[in-house]
Amino acid sequence: PLPSYPGLLRWTPIEGAAGYQVWLVDAGKMETVTTNVLDEREFYTFHQSQPWMATVRWRIRVIRLQSAALSRINGIPAGDYGPWSTTYVSTNPAVTGGPLKLLGTASDVFSDGSDGSPAHKLMPAFLFSGNTGLAGTASELFRVEIFTDRQCLNRVFTGAVTGAPAYSPRPFGPLSLPTSAAGIASARNSFLPDGGEPAGTTPDGDTLTTTEMSADQSPTGTAPGEPGETAGSSASSGSAGSPPAGSAGAAPPAGGSGTSSNPTNGGASGTITWSGRAGAPTDLWDVDWPRSGYYWTVVPVSASAPSSLQTALVAPGAKADDTVLPVANSNGFASGDSVQIGSGASAEMRTVAAVSAGQLTLASKLIFVHGAGESVVRLTGSLQYRDLELAQDVCASGRVARFGKSSEPSLTASGELFATGLSSDGRLTSARHTTSFYGAPLVSWTPALGALAYEVQWSKSRYPFQPESVPGGGAKGFMTTGTSLVLPVGPGTWYYRVRGFDYSLPSGSQQMSWSDPAKLVVSRPIFKVVGGGSVAQPKPKPRAKPKPKAGATSGMKTVNGTGFAINVPVTWKPCAQSGGTALSYCNPAKTIDLGVELRGAPYQQLAAAVLSDMKTAGVKDAATHDVSLPGGKAVALTATQSSGGHVVHVLLYFVAGVNTSTWVVGFDAKDGSYAANLKLLGQIIGSFKLR
Repeated sequence: PLPSYPGLLRWTPIEGAAGYQVWLVDAGKMETVTTNVLDEREFYTFHQSQPWMATVRWRIRVIRLQSAALSRINGIPAGDYGPWSTTYVSTNPAVTGGPLKLLGTASDVFSDGSDGSPAHKLMPAFLFSGNTGLAGTASELFRVEIFTDRQCLNRVFTGAVTGAPAYSPRPFGPLSLPTSAAGIASARNSFLPDGGEPAGTTPDGDTLTTTEMSADQSPTGTAPGEPGETAGSSASSGSAGSPPAGSAGAAPPAGGSGTSSNPTNGGASGTITWSGRAGAPTDLWDVDWPRSGYYWTVVPVSASAPSSLQTALVAPGAKADDTVLPVANSNGFASGDSVQIGSGASAEMRTVAAVSAGQLTLASKLIFVHGAGESVVRLTGSLQYRDLELAQDVCASGRVARFGKSSEPSLTASGELFATGLSSDGRLTSARHTTSFYGAPLVSWTPALGALAYEVQWSKSRYPFQPESVPGGGAKGFMTTGTSLVLPVGPGTWYYRVRGFDYSLPSGSQQMSWSDPAKLVVSRPIFKVVGGGSVAQPKPKPRAKPKPKAGATSGMKTVNGTGFAINVPVTWKPCAQSGGTALSYCNPAKTIDLGVELRGAPYQQLAAAVLSDMKTAGVKDAATHDVSLPGGKAVALTATQSSGGHVVHVLLYFVAGVNTSTWVVGFDAKDGSYAANLKLLGQIIGSFKLR
């Protein structure tokens, strides 16, 4: 635990943690959050006396990121959580009255809002004292609201109603607030469960819905496009998982699972898919602190019965047996309201089941016909949680504070280059000793607080940084759930950068800060040819020209790529634009395709993942076996698929490369050309060499 404040739990953030689960021992609840603070709303709301909130016992454990078991070689599942801490005890002083006063914001740091105070890397908690608003009336409920302007007009975050003197957002919803006087009486003698908070209202009639009840955001799954390009997709897969016992909701992607099409590098385009709930977007974007920032305030809230409210039906009105009323104005109505439709002998009493723009949905059918213009009057309704003050007036009075948010960029070894690879003379070395490597280097970075995934880009220039496309895909960056990547780059000078993705931010804009670009030089190997003696060797007798084998062409040619060489028949031509670590050749009839590509994962692991994907896709005859090739150890995969009206035989070789990289050499043969050219395919793969 970190030193904390009344109504707030606070702990040291853990590098690489995707979230935290907090066990509120006395309340019998578990809460999942992605920041390092949790308010004590259960203990204060509707009972602000010492027996309820003087002592809070709690335990905590870390949620970690998980990939699917099938992406691991042994397939053994692993736990989603670290161990529970011991039981901690937090104490709170008695609640004091007086004017409401803003104290500051707290996460891993404390900020009083001054220019010299630090910005928060994580979404902070908001601290205040007192219970009396501008009207001089004491209140037991409060709401924190956040704006982009000091006048408090442009609201960007609406807090949940709480009785505690601290508020921190929760991604899986607010307390289930009572909707009747009897419910409030019951709440004064129990801890409220999590659930739905009734829609609130402002003094000028606007409806307020807490941000904690927003729909789950979609985690970014593919590297977004650069400015001016088509943005990448944001994808999540799977449905909400079952929450742990007593939890407010299932864990976020951090506590569910994330899978990549390539277990190490995130696939050709670095695509990540997720299962489990992501939670509401309860974080805020970075600002240029202290030149700009967010403004926040707290307003008192009351739970009161709604006043009488009237609207009218609009065309085409409502028929007998209808349950939907088209109305001129649905603002102010809420689920549970009792309304009267029409007047006189045809007047009907019904309960509102749901409210949307311009219409009320009733809990039961109408008996009579009601035309446009007939009245709809609210008679009674569920309790409403009304702001007792306008945020604009509160901020104008001076009850407004400022804070900054600045996500943590991924760094490299205390801000220095952090890479590992082979030197040009064949030694394993790190960037602490050299910036020059032979072959694809492994780059690593430190975890960023709040990040659940990372994007890596590389460029041939530091400024302007112009990201290169991923080999075999159009994306200009890899997405990965790890903190390292084998860069698929050839000889030359390169720059790479890393940024995290915070899935507590709204969908489509979850990027965090870029690291500073780091420099790498990939050089060609240095070697020398050591001669033998000076004894003249007899000239070998010329060999007879071998007869072409069945299915083969009369000659072969060597094609050199970055880091490899392979022989193909002289009549074969490139199928598509290729080069560097990628190659694509076809025979003249285009019935056989050859492809070579460098991937950043161990060869056995990559083969197992591809086999699993094929089995999942319904390819029944897909199978693998270990082979030994002149180019090194490998796994061969065979399968039969249907494509474009043809039967396609697939033959893939996953050849062990440098470090944990893999060369994938693949053949696709349509119809009967597979069996007729087996010897030729053997000649081609037998010629594959690493350079």
